[in-house]
Amino acid sequence: MDRNTPTERTPLASLSESFERYLQDKGKGRGGDGGNYRRNAARELERFAEWAAGDRGRDDWTGIVPDDSDREPAFEDLDERVFREYARHLGGDRGLKQNTVQTYYRYISAWCGWCVNEGYLEAHFAQRASATAPLPEDDGRKPGDQQAWTSEQRHALTRFVDERARAAIEAYTTLPEDTDQIDRQRARYEAVKAARDRALVFVIAYTAVRVGELLRDPNDPRRRGVRWEEISLEDGSMDVYRKKQQWDAASLPDPVITPLRSYRKLVDPPSDRWPVFPTFDQRMLATLVQDELADRGRQTEEIDERRDEFARDLLLALAEDIQPPSVTTDGARSILQRLSDDGEIDIDHPKHDYLAPHGGRRGMGEVLVRAFGYTVAARYLDNSEEMVRERYSHIEAGELGDVATEALEEIDR
Repeated sequence: MDRNTPTERTPLASLSESFERYLQDKGKGRGGDGGNYRRNAARELERFAEWAAGDRGRDDWTGIVPDDSDREPAFEDLDERVFREYARHLGGDRGLKQNTVQTYYRYISAWCGWCVNEGYLEAHFAQRASATAPLPEDDGRKPGDQQAWTSEQRHALTRFVDERARAAIEAYTTLPEDTDQIDRQRARYEAVKAARDRALVFVIAYTAVRVGELLRDPNDPRRRGVRWEEISLEDGSMDVYRKKQQWDAASLPDPVITPLRSYRKLVDPPSDRWPVFPTFDQRMLATLVQDELADRGRQTEEIDERRDEFARDLLLALAEDIQPPSVTTDGARSILQRLSDDGEIDIDHPKHDYLAPHGGRRGMGEVLVRAFGYTVAARYLDNSEEMVRERYSHIEAGELGDVATEALEEIDR
């Protein structure tokens, strides 16, 4: 049967029965089990199901099933009044911000539209005017997506990580020849870690690549973090899996090349398939090297002896070519929070007390828009010009304000 042909509606079909099919269609990767959208949608669908059953909401809310029925909520219980009540629940009872309410409702509305196509519902009740009437107006802002690194913050953070990396590398490369092997390994580990942090900060600060395109996303199996084979320091480019679900080349400007080249020389990856930014999580690396060496036929005692030869499991992984996973997007946030604190970066932002990854991208966007205009900035940011104009409209507004001020001064004279 054609996929777009609605199936015969099943009046008493359970709402939860449709969730997995919907999420499978919307998921990413093999089997449709990956992607942030799937994770977020699953969370909101579960909340909607609990609310529909009477397990969420105000104290006197008993759900959408008639009082004389002893069953789970079904599609026959849904109409525009139900979605209107849920919109009211999101907007009032949960105390959410207006744009967050809009986002959460869109997950439910998208599922409702899918149900129409699949034949579960006869109409898209969630999009009817009466259903959406209680929703607050969207102010056009995305939650948490407003921080932009200023030039002063970018310079302060990059200068801090550069000085720290230089000091750690010098401490390692100038060790006396008779230095104990373990002490030498400790120094190398600290140098590699500082060089990794420096390279990561410079890439986030100057390339404007989305952190989800650069690092591992546990919810999307296709986003496993950029590897050395995908970076060309000679050409100044890096292949990343874009938000638009395809591979594309991102530019590596001059400030990024030297930190990456120095870092690569120091880490000396055993193969180009190694992640550029591996995790340094000791527990994860310990489990990884033990399991991999066991799979290679090593006995437990032999594995323990081999691990004792190295100050850190990361160095053992390098020696044995045991490829670690990339640091995650959440891990990058933790790294930037640590570096912002250690570097005592001056930050005045209502949501973030550190320089968040998206702020690096947004800050670079502001630089490009001011210097070269929206068209060039859109190409570099891998966004449509329309979206860039919308997100950086405050720049144009400020420039027009300057023009108006100049005009007024001219007239007054």
